[in-house]
Amino acid sequence: MKEFFQALKDGQLSEKRALTPIHQEYDKPPVKRGEILRYAGYPAAALRAKGQGKDDESALEVPTDEELANRLEEVIKLTDGELTYRISYVCAKIDRDEEGFPILPFEQHSENLKMNLNNCRGVIIVAATIGAGIDRLIRRYERTQAATGLLLQGIGAERVESLVDMFNDEVNKTAADLGLKAHPRYSPGYGDLPITVQPHLLKLVDAEKRLGITLNASYLMSPSKSVTAIIGIE
Repeated sequence: MKEFFQALKDGQLSEKRALTPIHQEYDKPPVKRGEILRYAGYPAAALRAKGQGKDDESALEVPTDEELANRLEEVIKLTDGELTYRISYVCAKIDRDEEGFPILPFEQHSENLKMNLNNCRGVIIVAATIGAGIDRLIRRYERTQAATGLLLQGIGAERVESLVDMFNDEVNKTAADLGLKAHPRYSPGYGDLPITVQPHLLKLVDAEKRLGITLNASYLMSPSKSVTAIIGIE
């Protein structure tokens, strides 16, 4: 990634895109319990600030109800050893067509993505997943223990988003160290970028082989707790 950013900064990227997928595995990201409950649909009233600290976990939100807090910890423990944290990404130079749309390694005409990638000369295309273990747990519990299934859904959403956040932080830091700027990540299904571009993104990062991600006829990913995104580099 650093070499790509340096070449982008120096204007030495060739017209030919070297779309070689890079695979990375991560340790477990810190758990954001407030985010789990939000993804699970719990109202803001169910959360309170744990403390006022800004540099440690004391500022994280936790459940107000002791029973819910204990239940959440029990469900989090169900996921021990069941999750993996893996991403695959490619770096690509981008140009623009006559209408100003970014020319990516797949066809698209998204006005929202065009705005998101304004002034960018490169992109990182990434796929991330926490694996199929969370899906097995959700199927096991959602019919017989609905509350547990709901919390597992929230855990899965929080875990994969935390994984992408971890990768995004690396991108931001690497870019900033070289005087570049990473734009907010943008995913298919947001705004006017259709999910029909998912096959192209997944193929670029070799997601089926490297991450075990497949698509169904409705363009939904399996494992379900998987994310694709495009990060512009200015």
